[in-house]
Amino acid sequence: VALRNLNATNLALGQTQDKVSTGLKVIGAKDDASSFAIAQGIRAELKGIGAVKQGLSNGQGVATVAISGTTEVSNLLADIKKKIIEGLNPANTSEQQVILNADFVGLIGQILTFVQNAEFNGRNILESGGSNVNVIADTNGGSLTLRAQDMEGTAFSPLNAQNLANTSAASASLTVVNSVIATVNTALGQLGADNRALTFQDSFLTAISDATEEGLGAIVDADLAKESARLQALQVKQQLSVQTL
Repeated sequence: VALRNLNATNLALGQTQDKVSTGLKVIGAKDDASSFAIAQGIRAELKGIGAVKQGLSNGQGVATVAISGTTEVSNLLADIKKKIIEGLNPANTSEQQVILNADFVGLIGQILTFVQNAEFNGRNILESGGSNVNVIADTNGGSLTLRAQDMEGTAFSPLNAQNLANTSAASASLTVVNSVIATVNTALGQLGADNRALTFQDSFLTAISDATEEGLGAIVDADLAKESARLQALQVKQQLSVQTL
């Protein structure tokens, strides 16, 4: 009888030690087959959510870089417009007009530099030929779209065809730059909206993940305070069982 009591105590002590060391009351199928099966399904769902969040992070990276590049183009357009208006002044000498035109050409080239460098993870949605980026949004394979904005074709190319050789050319350039500014502002709005959609979905998935982990914890997490007290009690019981034996 004493030996059976000691063996039972040792078995209970081992189980309690496992619970304390792992923090889990259901470690494997042998502990509680149904709870363990449910927990494994929940863990798989959590890993799926983690993969979706990773995809959303990549999409947000593309969007953030594109927004930064488009913002710089927008800021540069203000300087270009200022230069064009300076070129409209009939009092400019021919030398001054040449200098203004050279500055104008340099600023236009900077637009192309901004566009070509707005790349993240091998994706550039501001260059000509850039395609929309579809980003996974849920564990069922749904997606959100980050729309491409052809800044090279809609901002650089129209202005690259202009010059400030004289006031007439400057007047034509002013009409073009005003149109480009409106186009770039529209693109900024679309990029911002797409990025917000990705951010909202990421926040939603974070909330779902937290709630799912809480539910998983209710199924498999051990009450460490209770198990620690039980561990001490079993250790005392083990010592008494050994003495009895």
